[in-house]
Order: sequence, then structure tokens, then C-alpha cells
Amino acid sequence: MTDWVPSEALGRRVLCGTEYATVRYVGSVPPTAGIWLGVEWDDPQRGKHDGTYEGTQYFKCRHPRGGSFIRPNKANFGVDFLTAVKNRYGLNDEQDAQHRTDNTLVFGKKTVEFVGMDSIAEQQSQLNQLVDISVCECAVSHAGQKEEIGRTCANIRHINLSKNLISSWETVMAIASEVQNLETLNVSGNKMKFPSTSTSVSSVFSKLRVLALNQTAITWTEVLLCAPGWPRLEELYLTSNNITVLERPGNVLQTLKLLDLSDNQLLDGNQLHLIAHLPRLEQLILRNSGIASIDFPDAGFGCKTKMFPSLKHLAINDNKISEWSSINELDKLPSLRSLQCHNNPFMDTEKNPETLRQLIIAKISQLEVLNKSEIPPAERKGAELDYRKIFGNDWLAAGGNWNPEKNNPSEEFLAAHPRYPLLCLTLTIKCPEKPEQKPVQKKLPESMTIQRVKGLLYRLLKIPGSELKLSYESSKLEGKEVELDNDLKPLQFYSIENGDCVLVRW
Repeated sequence: MTDWVPSEALGRRVLCGTEYATVRYVGSVPPTAGIWLGVEWDDPQRGKHDGTYEGTQYFKCRHPRGGSFIRPNKANFGVDFLTAVKNRYGLNDEQDAQHRTDNTLVFGKKTVEFVGMDSIAEQQSQLNQLVDISVCECAVSHAGQKEEIGRTCANIRHINLSKNLISSWETVMAIASEVQNLETLNVSGNKMKFPSTSTSVSSVFSKLRVLALNQTAITWTEVLLCAPGWPRLEELYLTSNNITVLERPGNVLQTLKLLDLSDNQLLDGNQLHLIAHLPRLEQLILRNSGIASIDFPDAGFGCKTKMFPSLKHLAINDNKISEWSSINELDKLPSLRSLQCHNNPFMDTEKNPETLRQLIIAKISQLEVLNKSEIPPAERKGAELDYRKIFGNDWLAAGGNWNPEKNNPSEEFLAAHPRYPLLCLTLTIKCPEKPEQKPVQKKLPESMTIQRVKGLLYRLLKIPGSELKLSYESSKLEGKEVELDNDLKPLQFYSIENGDCVLVRW
């Protein structure tokens, strides 16, 4: 029958040819006869109107030309999960030729290969041996007969359900409830309805570690409502969901190590403060997220923030960051080791890409990888040396002085260059074996090796450098001497700080 429509068709996802849509209306459209489906197309260019026909509004669309009426026989309402699996893996001869391709699934920077049909030719009748299953773009719309998935595919651990016709999170749960050891799940590209109120916590996703919900129209509020059901989740991908505001996670997402919020236009950089206390978060991906500035107001110049305590890898490519002050703020992150920051307006302030890289390296002390390129110790040493040279005159003009008693750079300079004072240590040099020798104060870069310090003292004190033995007394460890016994190590290796005293013996 051409007018046949499945029950509960409203809100269902359909495929019409190669175009995806959501059913917004089922019924007659006078003066024509028969049943029509009013659909809102994912691609609004495919539509003709906003749900209004001949002056009557049958349904609403987000886009003024995003809707159409189609006959039910033109709409594919999809198949159940197991039917799609059988079609995909060659148990249905008609589907054999259509799906003879390898499938890969990209999670951030990692690519997970899903077993293709060719590699399981000998297992076509043994679906229960499958561990990785991909039914991407296979028109899956519902779970199917209860318990059938569990009986047929008992060993599934990884499922790619992206770009299907799933219209609700309930359907995802119905499928997952029959997969006892599910670890990786991708349902990206399915525009779904998610719970709007808190639901009872189930064990469906008790072993889930990786979840991709890209392009699903989920909100952050809905993420938090579902999150109690993800007790072991480590990686969460939420790109392209029109998420603009965040909320504090409370007691959920506490095991999360990676969060991808790329291609969501966040209201402002302060939204990040709301997710700043996820204790295990190591990787935060914020590409094209509308961020114009970053700040950690709980920490002053030269101090570390309590926010993002475990964050090692940060990606802020393709944003609107225009001021270097945001890069200065990143030095406050206690665990940051890797940064991606291409395509931000602040980078236009320096035309030489090598100088630009040096400035970023000098401003973030613990950085080891910048824009996917490692920072060897020699490069850091050179960057910090050049940084001091470039801004040395500015420091002096702002009130800086090599004499600690006269050194008083302005707040404006310190705000623009908070690491500058830290790049040079003011140390007191003493010779215990020559009490008549007055202590000398020297400003030394913390990256200076012990060998070079000895060379400097040789010229200063006229003592052969090879015979020198150095140690230091810390203001924090009164009465305790620490030997500087490795000529190849820099001063910072020994945690020497401003005001410490270097003792010279020979």
C-alpha cells in the first residue's frame, strides 16, 4: 500500500533517496487525496517551504525552506539492527556488492578499523564471533526483536552506528542493552531525542569507555542527564551539536580523560570554567568553538591555577583568540604539555612563523609539543634567550633593573610578559673559602647549564672553571646545601629560585 505509515511515525528519521529528514506531519493535505508525510530535511536546500501549504501551516521548520511533503512510499523508515548487520556482512546476497568496502571510524586523532566483510568471509554464518561491527549508513532505525542481538552477536565490543535513522536515545539503549561488553560506541550523525529529565541509572553502558555523539543535536544539559549511566567513560566526542552553554558536571564524567567540543560556538571562554574541575581530564579539543579569550582568574602572575589539574593536551585551533594574554594564561595550567593553536588572530601579530613559535614556547614553560611538533631542550633554550633579547629594552623601560633592589617593572609589563622575570634568576654568589670576597648578585637565565655558570664564575672570580665545585642554599631549606654536581643540567633542574645563594669552592 502506498499510504502505509508505521506507527509512531511522527519524529521518526527517514531516508528519501540519499537525503535524510525528520517526519513532522502525517495526514492529509487538501485538496489532494491520500496520506502525506511532512518532512524537515537535514539539508534545507532540499526543501520547498516551512511546513505551510496554501495558507495552512501543517508543521514547523527551523529553516524557511526546509520542509516538503512526500508520499509514504518515497520514505525509507529503516531496518532493525540485526538486519543491517546481516546485510553489511554479506549474509544477504542482494547487499553483497553494495557494502564490499573497508570501514574505519575516526575518534579525534585515532582511527579504529572495523572488520570488513572481506576479512570475515569464513565467518559469515557465525556473527557471534564479531567483536567490531560497523553498520554506518545502513538505515538502522530500531533494535529489533528483544534479546535477538544478544543471542546472535554475543561478543560485540565496538559498534559504529553513525549516519543511520535512529531518532531517540531509547533506541540506542535498546541495542546496547543486549551487548554485555560494549566498550566503544559511535552514534554520530543521528539526530535524536534525548531524555529531558533525570532517569534511573541502568547498567547498559557500565563498560563503555568511548562514546561519539557528534552531530546528534544533543545539548550539554542532556549530556549531564545521560552521564550517570556512563560510569567508566574515558572519551566523549560532542562535535557539531550547537552547544553554546555548559554547566558544572557535579558528580558525573569524573572518569573522563578526553572531551571534544569542536565546532560548537560556545558563548564565551568563561564557559570553560564550568568544566575546569573534571579531575582526570587530560585532553580537551576546542577547535572552532568561538573562543575569543582564555583566563584563569584564581591564579596570579607566575602561579598555577587549580583549574584543569590533569590537562596535558589542549587544541584551540581555528578560534577567535586575538590577544597574547590568553597564551600567557596557559602557563598557569599545571600539567599542560601539548598545544595546538593554529589559525587564531593573535598569530597575525608576528609575520615570521619561527619567531611566533619561539614566543609561544617562551611564554609557556612546561610545553613539550607545539602544533604537533616536539620542542627539544635546545629549541626551548634558544626561544627563552631570544625572548629576553627581544623584550629586554621594554623591561628596562618599564622599570626593570639588574639590581634586585632597583628592579620594579610596571604592572603593564608584567601583565604582558608574566614569565619574563622567571626567565632570569637573581642569585647571590658567595665564596666561603674567601670570606674577604664580597657576595656578588647575578641575574642568570634558569636554562643556563652548570657548565656555563662555572665559565661565568671563572671570568668573574679568576678561578679555573674546571676546579670549581658549586652548591646552593635555598631560602626554603634553611641550613641545607644542595650540590650542583651535573655540568650538563640547567639551573632549573635543581629548582633554584630567585634569592637563592650559590656557594663557590675550589
